[in-house]
Amino acid sequence: MSSTIGEHRYPLMFSPLKLPFTTLKNRIIMGSMHTGLEDVEGGIDRMAVFFAERAKGGVGMIITGGISPNEEGGMGGSGSKLATTEEVAQHRKITTAVHNAANNVKICMQILHAGAQAGTKSPVAPSAVKSRVAASTPSALDDLGIEKQLNDFANCAARAQDAGYDGVEIIGSAGYLLSAFMVAKTNLRNDNWGGVWSNRMRFPVEVVRRVRAAVRNDFIVIFRVPAMDMLEQGMSREEVLELAKTIVSEGVNIISTHFTWHEARVPTIATMVPRAAFASVTGRLKEALNVPVITSNRINMPEVAEQVLRDGNADLISMARPMLADAELVNKARSGREDEINTCIACNQACLDHTFTGRMTSCLVNPRACNETLLEYKTVEQPKNIAVVGAGPAGLSLSVIAAQRGHKVTLIEQTEMIGGQFNLAKQIPGKEEFSETIRYFNRMIEVLNINLHLGTVASKQYLQSMAFDEVIIATGIKPRTLDLPGIEHPMVVSYIDVITGKVPVGKRVAIIGAGGIGFDVATLLAHAGTSPSQDIEVFAREWGIDFDKHPRGGVTGVEPSVLKADREIYLLQRKSTPVGMGLGKSTGWTHRIALRQRDVNMINNVEYLKIDDEGLHLLVADQPQTLAVDNIVVCAGQESLRGLYDELSKGDVSTHLIGGAYEAAELDAKLAIDQASRLAAVL
Repeated sequence: MSSTIGEHRYPLMFSPLKLPFTTLKNRIIMGSMHTGLEDVEGGIDRMAVFFAERAKGGVGMIITGGISPNEEGGMGGSGSKLATTEEVAQHRKITTAVHNAANNVKICMQILHAGAQAGTKSPVAPSAVKSRVAASTPSALDDLGIEKQLNDFANCAARAQDAGYDGVEIIGSAGYLLSAFMVAKTNLRNDNWGGVWSNRMRFPVEVVRRVRAAVRNDFIVIFRVPAMDMLEQGMSREEVLELAKTIVSEGVNIISTHFTWHEARVPTIATMVPRAAFASVTGRLKEALNVPVITSNRINMPEVAEQVLRDGNADLISMARPMLADAELVNKARSGREDEINTCIACNQACLDHTFTGRMTSCLVNPRACNETLLEYKTVEQPKNIAVVGAGPAGLSLSVIAAQRGHKVTLIEQTEMIGGQFNLAKQIPGKEEFSETIRYFNRMIEVLNINLHLGTVASKQYLQSMAFDEVIIATGIKPRTLDLPGIEHPMVVSYIDVITGKVPVGKRVAIIGAGGIGFDVATLLAHAGTSPSQDIEVFAREWGIDFDKHPRGGVTGVEPSVLKADREIYLLQRKSTPVGMGLGKSTGWTHRIALRQRDVNMINNVEYLKIDDEGLHLLVADQPQTLAVDNIVVCAGQESLRGLYDELSKGDVSTHLIGGAYEAAELDAKLAIDQASRLAAVL
């Protein structure tokens, strides 16, 4: 069989990995993530389709989202458990679908006991220590309780084998039950399960021993170790290594590395994190082990995966969110179509932000993720001639999907480039990944022969003269003008002009509006030097990580150090709630910390009075104050640009309004792309 373009370009990524009893066909794993499908009606059937599409997409192995071994360890939903014969039958739908979808794709089920972070009424843990991210304090396990948990792990693994899984992954990280036993701050016991490290390690080792004994010798057992947990007084490098060596001796076939607790104050998966930032930690562990090792976190393109393998930092690459963004990622790499990959930009807006707020997981750049049975892009029988006005995220998404379905699409954009607001986002330090989405759309316009007109204003007369069957208006937004005395003062500038560098900005700056745009502007103006997302050393320095010496948790005793711009910045908010609380659940805290580190003054409960030569006059908690600033950047919301739609909707041509032009909601690209995708699916 002849090799493909991708196998020449990525020889390590496409090389098989041999285990003593089976072979993985390549080095790419779809990593574990909770989707929410586990807990909705018909969710197992939808999960079967979801995973089958990723199997067809070319991965070597899939690891499911976390499934609890019992009621007390679950995340609160009814379907995230495997303990009974009835549940085995449900899970068999998933394994059958995956094995039927593609040859030699393995699927392993992650066993996740959430411990103190469980969403149940009666969580259990080694000690009654409340997790910062949990609602209640867990009950400390007694000896009988520990024995029950151990047996439940073994039973769950055996049930997974019965359900047709090729293996299990035991998660021993992230602050869940097993890692809580291992860290002294959450294990306050003074019996054989606590105290000295050998006792704290005992529970996860016993879990492995029982699981291995409960399954066949040819059943894959993976263990996810907390390779660097990002906790003050967390696990030491020596403890991680001893744990890994011990569980390998007990029958673990593959070690997977993880790099955080949910309570840690270091970002590990946000777009501000450099690609493959933590791979070197895996590499050092790999040197000491004689089984394959998986690395993960911010590896989103094939060239990154290949480089990690080439550097000897891993044997296998886990990509979780990238498989939400593009189920065909591996196949595209194999056939030399990397530029057609819809890249994960690590925004977290539709995946982790949804997970942490109890909503269904999906993907900002691919709303079909986890909606495969609900959002189908079927080939049309009668192609239409469609005009799309506006090449921002909404217009681009609709154009590509409509063209993929067989429609003839003309895309009209009044500026000289596609991308809309993503062209602003990519300028913000830490958001450079947004350029990947623009690259993807540029390529798909070529591949699908979309008729692109740049620098063109679409008038009513033009559109009516071209005999389009459908006209889609995706003209976006314009910044809202504040009704404030002095708003026309020369010191007042638009956030668009600031981000694009059209206007110089002085040393003292007030930013009106602390939503996502306000935070972006503050980040841009407060930043100096190399973007942390582009340099692992800068990232480590700014977040207080010592990758070389690896103190406890990787962070103990390490002081963050940032390079600050020479500016005094005030980020202002009308609301009385803490500044930035409306940002995404999984990334908002990172943005707040980053601005505090750069001494940005974040002020809430503000009432704006006027602007004059003295500066910005306001009330702060009803107290008058004047900010003597050089510039005032207005980030106070947007207004929809829907005038063309209002003109056309009175005519005979079917006209639709999408994206920011439909609803100017804080530049919500997630909503815009989702709306565009759903419309494109039914045109």
